[in-house]
Amino acid sequence: MKAIIIGDRKRYEIFMPSKGLPEGFMDEIEKVYFPLGTKDEEIIGSGEGAEFLLSDAIAPVSGYLIDHLPDLKLIHSEGVAYNGIDIEAASKRGITVCNNRGINATAVAEQTIMLMLGLLRSIKEGDEAVRGGHQIDMKHRKMREGILELADCQVGLIGFGDIARATAKMLIPFGCSVVYCARSRKEEGLEREYQASYMEMDELLATSDIVSLHVPVNDGTRGMADKGFFCKMKPSAYLINTSRGEIVDNEALLEALREHEIAGAGLDTVAPEPVPADHILINAPKEAAEKILFSPHIGGITTSTFRRGHMNMWKAVWDVSEGRKPKNVIV
Repeated sequence: MKAIIIGDRKRYEIFMPSKGLPEGFMDEIEKVYFPLGTKDEEIIGSGEGAEFLLSDAIAPVSGYLIDHLPDLKLIHSEGVAYNGIDIEAASKRGITVCNNRGINATAVAEQTIMLMLGLLRSIKEGDEAVRGGHQIDMKHRKMREGILELADCQVGLIGFGDIARATAKMLIPFGCSVVYCARSRKEEGLEREYQASYMEMDELLATSDIVSLHVPVNDGTRGMADKGFFCKMKPSAYLINTSRGEIVDNEALLEALREHEIAGAGLDTVAPEPVPADHILINAPKEAAEKILFSPHIGGITTSTFRRGHMNMWKAVWDVSEGRKPKNVIV
C-alpha cells in the first residue's frame, strides 16, 4: 500500500498513531511526503501507485492531480475544511473523500470565546498601554467608556454545526443570551440543550452584540459578510471569524471598521492564507487597525485535535483497505 501525504512531514510523524490499529499496519504503508506548494506533476511522478492521499486542510487537491493517480481510493483532509479538494473530480472517479468533522470543535470554541473576551476587554490595546507606560490613563478611560461583560451581550451564531454548538455550550456559564441562524431550525430539545434560540439572519444581525461565523466555505457562503451584512449590524457590535477567511469580504470589513458601522473584529482566519504582508487588513489605517484582533489560525490546532485527527485518517485508510466505509464521508 502507498499513501501520498501533503503537508508538514514532522507533524505527521509526531502524530502517527502508535496504537488503535492492527499491529504492523502502519509499517505496511509506503508513505511519500510532499510539502505544501508542491507541483502536481512532482506528486504524480513520485506518487505512482498511491491508493491514499492525505492532505493538509489548506492544500489544493486538483482535478488534474486526481485524474493522474489512477489507483487512488481515498482522499482525506487533515482538518475539517475540504474546499481545496476537487470534489467533483473525485466523485466522477468514485474516490471516497473524507474530512475530520468535529475533531476541533472544542478547541475552536475556546478560540472563539477568547476573541470575544479579547475585544470586549481591549486586550491588544491594554497590552500596548501597559508596555508603553500608559496603564492608568487607559484604565481611567475604560472606566468612563464602560466595559461590557459577556453576560451583557447577545451572541449571534451564524451556523449551528459542531463548533457553533460547542461555543454555545461554553457560553452558558457566562450567562449571555445566545441566538443562532441556520439553513433550518433545530429541534426544540437541541435548542434547550445548548440554551440557544433560533433567529432569522437579519434580526440576528440587527440585535446581536457579537456575531460569530460558523459556516463552511461554499458558493452560498463565500463573501457572505459583505457590505450589506455589516450595514445590518449594530455600530457597537463585534464580528468574530474562526471559520474560514473566504466567508468575509475583506474590503467590506475594512470599510465597516473605518466608517464605524461595527465596533471591531476578532479574526482567527483571514483570506488568503498564508496572509501576505501587504494584505489590506494588515495594513489598515490606524482607526481601523486598532479595532482588529488577529490570531494566526490556531483555533483548531491543539495537540488533542491532531491526535484525534491523525487517528481518524489512518483508521480511514485501514477501513478502505479492508473494503469498509470510513467515517465522515463527503462523497
